[in-house]
Amino acid sequence: MALPCGCERRWSRVVKMTFCLFFLIPMSSVGNRNTNTIFNKKQKLEVQQQLKRLNKLALKSIESPDGDIIDCVDINKQPAFDHPLLKNHTIQMRPSSYPEGFSFDESNDVSSNSEPKFTQPWHLNGRCPEGTIPIRRTKEEDLLRAGSAANYGRKKHHSIPNAVSTGITHEYAVLVEEGDKYYGMMANMNVWNPQMGNSNELSVSQFWITAGAYGQDLDTIEAGITVNENLYGDYQTRIFTYWTDDAYERTGCYNLDCSGFVQVDNQIAIGATVTPYSIYGGTQRSVKFYVWKDINGNGNWWLKIAERDFGYWPSSIFSILSDSASTVQWGGEVSNLKLDDKHTTTQMGSGHFPEEGPGKASFFDNLNVIDGLNVLRGPWNSHTSITNPNCYNLINSGDFFYYGGPGRNSNCP
Repeated sequence: MALPCGCERRWSRVVKMTFCLFFLIPMSSVGNRNTNTIFNKKQKLEVQQQLKRLNKLALKSIESPDGDIIDCVDINKQPAFDHPLLKNHTIQMRPSSYPEGFSFDESNDVSSNSEPKFTQPWHLNGRCPEGTIPIRRTKEEDLLRAGSAANYGRKKHHSIPNAVSTGITHEYAVLVEEGDKYYGMMANMNVWNPQMGNSNELSVSQFWITAGAYGQDLDTIEAGITVNENLYGDYQTRIFTYWTDDAYERTGCYNLDCSGFVQVDNQIAIGATVTPYSIYGGTQRSVKFYVWKDINGNGNWWLKIAERDFGYWPSSIFSILSDSASTVQWGGEVSNLKLDDKHTTTQMGSGHFPEEGPGKASFFDNLNVIDGLNVLRGPWNSHTSITNPNCYNLINSGDFFYYGGPGRNSNCP
């Protein structure tokens, strides 16, 4: 039976509309898939561009037993010179001056072929030739863990002891020296492999040299040892440096993950693992750090690691630190995610309280600062700053101190 004429026309329109919708829906889906594909490709392109920027052309590559790849990069092609203020920078291969009272083994400077005072696993498979520096290769997964290529190598928190907001998720046991103008410091730092309570937490033993005020304008120079799974993807102890010129907002980074720090040493790879560790009740291992302002060499802040002139932060990349520091701090830091509203069991240092003493607790010794007379001396105006003494503590004994703790315990719920 035929449909009435008007109904036939209406039916025809319905069929046409249905037919159009049938094709519009999958076309819309295709459009969404294309948008997502373009977005992913954009992310991928950013990661690849960042990797190309970070991983300079290697003259030689060394595969470390711990899984790292160490690239030997021409010293003149290192990441430092991507900094706009360092485009025409002439490398200072050696410090032009040392502070009065500064003592070191002259046979173990950057110009010699002597061994560093500690070892890194990559040394087992080769060394970087003269005229190059060793750089730990950044991998794609490193950038993906950071969440974005722009965040890689930067602190996710504004980390400085005594800052207003750091007591919630970051805890400290530090010795603070302040009240003068400072032009450097020295410290010997105990090496441990602290155990992590949760993924994405960290444990750090380091020093801070600072100038300015947090929340306004803060410059820092930092270095030490850390277990940082979020940055490195494992739970090994690694040596690191850090700097910022604006309270961690837009400038600065770990190691050589941005332009700024100039490395001259070809034996030590910053960001690589450090072995062996100290043994509880047994052999103790440590690494010595010196930092000083080379007043006769453009005011650059030199870093010596394990008696080797490792490199320097050019004075020009700082604002306030281009003159002097107002505070020097040494000690430990842990992050505490407070999962299930419980304090973390992430250890600081050896994971034992300072009361346990030598061979068991972590330590800093040979503490010195460089004052306005450019003389090395012991800390005189120091005081302790401890965020949570039931979890981590510090016992000051003058030019050395013990510090650390286990995190959650009977007194630290």
